[in-house]
Amino acid sequence: MSAGSETVFARASGAGRAGVAVFRISGPAAFSIGEKLAGALPEPKRAGLRSIRNAGGELIDEGLVITFKNPSSFTGEDVVELHLHGSAAVEAALYGAMSAAGARPAEAGEFARRALTNGKLDLAEIEGLSDLLEAETNQQRMQALRQLGGELSQAAESWRNRLLAIMAPLEADIDFPDEEDIPAAIAARAGPEIDSLIDELEFSRAASKKAMAIREGVKIAIIGAPNAGKSSLLNRLAGSDRAIVSETPGTTRDVIEVRLDLGGLLVSLFDTAGLRENSEDSIEIEGMRRTRITADAADIRILMKDCSRETFQAGSVSRETKGGPDQTLSEIPFEYGLLRDGDFIILNKLDLKLEHKDLTDPQRRVFGMSVTTGEGYEEFLTALGASAAALCAAEDAPLTRVRHTDAVSAALAHLSAARLRLGGNAELAAEDVRLAARALGRITGVVDVEDVLESIFSSFCIGK
Repeated sequence: MSAGSETVFARASGAGRAGVAVFRISGPAAFSIGEKLAGALPEPKRAGLRSIRNAGGELIDEGLVITFKNPSSFTGEDVVELHLHGSAAVEAALYGAMSAAGARPAEAGEFARRALTNGKLDLAEIEGLSDLLEAETNQQRMQALRQLGGELSQAAESWRNRLLAIMAPLEADIDFPDEEDIPAAIAARAGPEIDSLIDELEFSRAASKKAMAIREGVKIAIIGAPNAGKSSLLNRLAGSDRAIVSETPGTTRDVIEVRLDLGGLLVSLFDTAGLRENSEDSIEIEGMRRTRITADAADIRILMKDCSRETFQAGSVSRETKGGPDQTLSEIPFEYGLLRDGDFIILNKLDLKLEHKDLTDPQRRVFGMSVTTGEGYEEFLTALGASAAALCAAEDAPLTRVRHTDAVSAALAHLSAARLRLGGNAELAAEDVRLAARALGRITGVVDVEDVLESIFSSFCIGK
């Protein structure tokens, strides 16, 4: 792309038939092309009703035209928006007319990339825009709006500016190497500043897991023996029949994923193949292997037990809970190590058991339930929602992507090296601080980020 050198167009609203569709023209010839299509254009930021015609004078449609004079537009360029009827025929005719007038179709994310090139948005804000377009839940929407509004950008720039301020006394040591008291004075001034910034960056990096859980979703795996009610629970949580339910054990042979909104949070729910010993079915064995991998990667596990066939007491520990969270799948016996602190145990099929008053223990996250009748379900759902929300309590965590945490980790490594060199080799310490500032600059795009641009903009739709 050569942003700004050509005038481009695309539909900026959603694809498909619509009452109104927005078509955007951006670039140096946007106004002249708009005049060819609509005649005299309205004043910038004012809407005007116009007839849209092709070069031969044929009427394409009638609708509103709005103009934006650079740099007061989304892209920072001259922009013309056409608000027309959203039919395939109107779109096809309009595209032909705009191409004939000298514009070309925009590539995926090209409007956003021009906004970056023209300083309307930085790289972190562009990612916030991308996340907003993909948002499925209220928490994702709020997080994306904070990033689009500059929360991460402001934090990253503040960190970088503090590093630039730290470099000043270090460079003084380089300028006055013969002053015996300079190194000690520099270490006394720069050391606490570096320590403070290291603490702040480490806090943000540690909190990033919760921020990324909002963006990527909380992973919840439903595990247990065949016919314990795993698929029935998934269907009840999803509000529809997403998994096959059968009295025949082993119906689920692979992992089934359902994405849903749980109290404003994105949740990826996994129904897994039943776990049992001594199976000789190669497909079932493979399904159980995938179950264990899914359970190991999940944020929360729900162990389903059939309480109509076994005797339980509230707070009892089943053998599936005996493994430790640090054990790998290859290091633990087949039936152990599934659950971790904070996971749930559901003693299902209360409707088939006569005595079950002692089965629920919310503090230990053990719940007696009948997925079929709904008994005990609401109490469990409330507890599950609270656990998911606790994993996503990230109001003060602006790092939402691995790219951000990688940049902070690189900065921390350089700062740690600089701290060790203070009072000894100021030149190397200054270089480490400079490299830390450069690493943080990658978050907003202050320094070269060409290696990540294509992957970011390729995820955008045409028209954004």
